[in-house]
Formats: sequence, C-alpha cells, structure tokens
Amino acid sequence: MVITKSRLVLGATAVTLSTIAVTSLGIHSRGQALFKASPKELVDEVWQVIQRQYVDGTFNQVDWQAVRKEYLSKSYSNPQEAYKSIREMLKKLEDPYTRFMDPQEFKNMQVDTSGELTGIGITISQDEKTKQLVVIAPIEDTPAFKAGVLAKDVILKIDNKSTKGMDTNQAVSLIRGEAGSKVTLTIQRNGQTKQFDIKRARIEIHPVKYSQKKSPAGNLGYIRLNQFSANASKEMQTAIKDLESKRVAGYILDLRGNPGGLLFSSIDIARMWLNKGTIVSTIDRQGEREREVANGRALTNKPLVILVDKGSASASEILSGALQDNKRATLVGTQTFGKGLVQSVRPLEDGSGLAVTIAKYHTPNDRDINKHGIDPDVKVDLTDAQRQDLWLNEREKLATLKDPQFAKAVDIIGKKIAAQGAATAEK
Repeated sequence: MVITKSRLVLGATAVTLSTIAVTSLGIHSRGQALFKASPKELVDEVWQVIQRQYVDGTFNQVDWQAVRKEYLSKSYSNPQEAYKSIREMLKKLEDPYTRFMDPQEFKNMQVDTSGELTGIGITISQDEKTKQLVVIAPIEDTPAFKAGVLAKDVILKIDNKSTKGMDTNQAVSLIRGEAGSKVTLTIQRNGQTKQFDIKRARIEIHPVKYSQKKSPAGNLGYIRLNQFSANASKEMQTAIKDLESKRVAGYILDLRGNPGGLLFSSIDIARMWLNKGTIVSTIDRQGEREREVANGRALTNKPLVILVDKGSASASEILSGALQDNKRATLVGTQTFGKGLVQSVRPLEDGSGLAVTIAKYHTPNDRDINKHGIDPDVKVDLTDAQRQDLWLNEREKLATLKDPQFAKAVDIIGKKIAAQGAATAEK
C-alpha cells in the first residue's frame, strides 16, 4: 500500500480489500463530528462518492441517476435501514471491492492494517464471476494457517450458515469473535468439501523474518515477508542492513502466501531494492496516470530472486511486478493471485466507511494483472499436498533445499552471483 500526499493506499487487508486509498487520515474523529448526518443524507453521501470517484464512468452499465432517485425516495427510520439500502445500492455495481462498512466494520478495518487483529487470520475476497467467497491467503502462523486453510479455497459455510449471497462484510462479522472462541468453516477445494474447526486468537503480525542461509550458491540472505503491514518497511530495512553487514552474496525474498497490505509499504520496500525506474502506475476513470518511481536510494544491488505463488496478492504483486519489469529480480514459483484494482477508503459522517474502486494499477511495463496475476520467470509448481506438507506438516523443510521452489531459487541465484563476479573481474 502507498501513502501519497493526499491519501493512504492499501493492498489486501485482513478484511479483504485489494489496493485501497484512505482519503482522510482523521478517520477516528469524523464519527464524533458535531453534525450528524440523517440516514437519508448518509445514503446520498455514499451515492455522491460513487458518482465522483468510481473507476468506470458508465458505473458498470448501471443508470446511477435512477439509482439515486430510487433510494432517496425511501424513508429511513434508523441508520440500520440506511446501511441495508446502501449495500443494496452498491451491489448493483457488481464490484465486490466497492463496499460499505458500518462503524464497527470500519474500525475493524483500521485495526487490521495496523498489524494486529483478532480472528483466525485469513484474507478473503468475493470472486467477481461466481460471487463465491474465496480465501486470498491465510496469514502465516495464524489459527487458519495452522488448521490447513489454503489460498483459493472457496468458503461454502461459516458455522453451518451458507455463504451464498453473502458479502465480505457479513462473512468477516461471522468469522470474527472473541479470542478463544471457535468458528467452523466449510471449504471447497478442487471439487472436494472439507471442514475446519478453528479457534480464534489475538494475532500480532510480525511481517518480516530473515536469516543467513549457507548454500551451494554461497552465503545468502533469506527474507520472508508475510504481510505489508504498517511496520513492514521498517523491518525490511533492518533485515537488509543487517544481512549486508554480514556480506551475503545475494538475496531470496519470499512472498509466497503474502496477501498484500499497505501499498505505501510495498513502494517503500521496492525502493530498497531498486535504484531507478517506475514501480507502479495507477489509472483513474479519466485515463490519468499517477506513477510511483524509485528514488535512487536502494540498500543493495546484489542478485535477487523472489518466490511467489497463488497466495501472493495485491501489494505483493506490485512489488514483484516492479522488480520483474525492471529486471531487478527473477520470479520463481507459480502464477500470483491477480488483484489489480485500487480502492479509496473514506470515512462517512456517522463513523461508518466506504471503499470504492477508483483506479486500476499497471506494472512498469504497462501490464494489467487484474484477474490474471503475474507469471513467474521460472515456474515451479507444487501440488496442494506438497504445499500443505511444506507449510504445515514439515515446516523444517521450508526455505531449505528440500523446498523445491527455494532450491530452484538457490540454483538461479548461484548463476547470477557467478555472472556478477565474472563481470566484476573483467572490469
């Protein structure tokens, strides 16, 4: 996710947003404003935001003026009735990422992006075609992760309640709960149905783990980034500087299963690896582009390989796409998730919030990765059974030569280090 001068942009959060921009940083104070909007004024406020900001000027072929007339002709006796109408109104756009959050849901979203949350630790989204609830990725070392939930799992039921027709807000409300309580998810995976009984917990996310790895390619720096939370860029900087002081010959950056997070974090981190070039472009409905670029302050120019898979989403795709297109890194693994839309998140007068799709983002080579993802330079596929063994049952193999994707990364980086050494010797 990314902070510009006027807004905060986020990637996939634990509630399930793709790339998001918060238009005001005073998000706690608006709800306590002296003026409090009536329910009908709240409905109109949401309509006006969509009218001004939505990425598609046709509103996905919806007569948006007629929608306003329909919903402002209704009477609302309380905020809950307005909330219901707002959700109905937004559903007409058929955009799972444009969504309304009541005050509690909006507060939860803010907590999620701070790096701490209570729940089971999954990022979810709604499939744009099937409308089914899909797991983007479980967050590493959380209850859902340890239970065996995987990226791309379809959530059929939550505590035996069907998710058919359910939006992500409703799903998140059902999945959340007090630490120590349990929730049951019924999952569909590869045509088979599985059930997971998961105990909720308070989850503090430490986004960066790193270590030196002795390998056939030499002394390598291994950095595992599991989410782009508020402190990820600071922790990444610490990791790179420490590994540089230990004179590692190259780096493997592991983004497997990373569902995204704050876009400003992904841009800051890209700048740590990239001295020059475009990082990402966002394109609004007028076709205007806003580019984020490197600033000449890379912390290292040593060879880099990035590990990705189908759980690498949103901000992960921005980072990996930037480094791939600028030929700074080689991507190893499998095709990424495919989340290339930007949402703006803004507070509303009563303390509720609205996420609205305002733009799409392209990689430096002008690739639109939405619904497709990023293809790795070197494909190394794992079966679901292999992934489950590697990430759950035999974690000691992760990031060792018994991890097929890591082993391929070591092989590639060894050749890069040798080539760099030869080029230095020739000078």
